[in-house]
Amino acid sequence: MSSTTTEHKRPSKIFLIRHARPLVSKKGFFSASDARAFISDYDAAAVEEFVMRHEAIPYQEIKQVYCSTLLRSQLTAQAIFGEDVELIVRHEFREFERKIFSLPLLKLPIRFWLLSARALWMLGFNSKGIETFHQAKARARECAALLAQEAGTQQTVILVAHGLLNNFIRWYLQDMGWKSSLHEGSGFLGVTVLEKQTA
Repeated sequence: MSSTTTEHKRPSKIFLIRHARPLVSKKGFFSASDARAFISDYDAAAVEEFVMRHEAIPYQEIKQVYCSTLLRSQLTAQAIFGEDVELIVRHEFREFERKIFSLPLLKLPIRFWLLSARALWMLGFNSKGIETFHQAKARARECAALLAQEAGTQQTVILVAHGLLNNFIRWYLQDMGWKSSLHEGSGFLGVTVLEKQTA
């Protein structure tokens, strides 16, 4: 059997990687305005230093990496794959938006603000002025289709993006026939691999 035929029969792979931990403090109690400032700081933050040599990632094959317009995505991609990798930055790969609702006079842990804001948003509330949950899911489906199309020609496709977005992309890829061969969850630097035999 020729090497070309063997190569052709290798399954295409899509890697979904979550960004590293941003350098922003979650300690203490936050007012609503503090929580809004936290989100802005989180989106602008650099990430902590790390070394990542994951046995599933074919580093030598990777020439380009998809990432979002958010700094933490791009910095993580460069830290994993090096300065020479081509970053393909696309707005579609940004994280699902969240909006802090007004709750005057109270100071609460930032986790409360973030989780409650996300839950209300998913229920169809608290989305004025930002992308709705329905729109975000449609965007994630488009991201899945884009990655699947690229995998048809590139064979190995890498996305360094965000926890919730990556989860929805994974679910939509599975709907399209992709099989999850590795899923480390949605924690920082978590890696998910999906495979499919493409033409």
